[in-house]
Amino acid sequence: MSITEALVNFFSKIIYEIGYIGVMVLMTMESMIFPVPSEAVMPFAGFLIYENKFTWMGVFTYSTLGSILGSSLSYIMGLYGGRAFVLKYGKYFLLEKEHLEFTERFFNKYGEITILISRFIPVVRHLISIPAGMARMNFYRFIVFTTIGASAWNMFLAYIGYILKSNWKEIMKYSKVIDIFVILALVGMVVYFVYHQISIRKRA
Repeated sequence: MSITEALVNFFSKIIYEIGYIGVMVLMTMESMIFPVPSEAVMPFAGFLIYENKFTWMGVFTYSTLGSILGSSLSYIMGLYGGRAFVLKYGKYFLLEKEHLEFTERFFNKYGEITILISRFIPVVRHLISIPAGMARMNFYRFIVFTTIGASAWNMFLAYIGYILKSNWKEIMKYSKVIDIFVILALVGMVVYFVYHQISIRKRA
């Protein structure tokens, strides 16, 4: 068994074991400042849909609810002074001051529509709800834009996972090449994490 296949089986098993509620919790965290990328959750939900262990409606419902809940909590954080919280504790979640400042400029420049389009942008989607709360954006419109953007992104990733799983035998013909990229990605993540922790200690 290749490294890629082993990792896929491992993460698919985890997602299956935690079930729909687990998917909702992970997507709640993904919509806040926690370093939980949707790209590491939703494709595996798509795998499980292909295997008839999850349903499209179940994945849609719980992932969307998680995104709405997490985004709403971040909105409230921004509404009641969450910027200071992110600046103080964000570094422990791999988020820097520059990330928040960029997100704030992004929101201020393009307005409320950013709540919709930012769901497709890495890092920004973790933080965009905070400046929305700081700007006291209408909460109803915030929820509508969040629901549309988050559900579209979540289900796109689930669909990608479904397609990958349906063509898995063909993909595994290139498993050795894929393994190389997977190893490089894992090494890159470890190096970045170590560098980030060293930077935090130096600043402290």
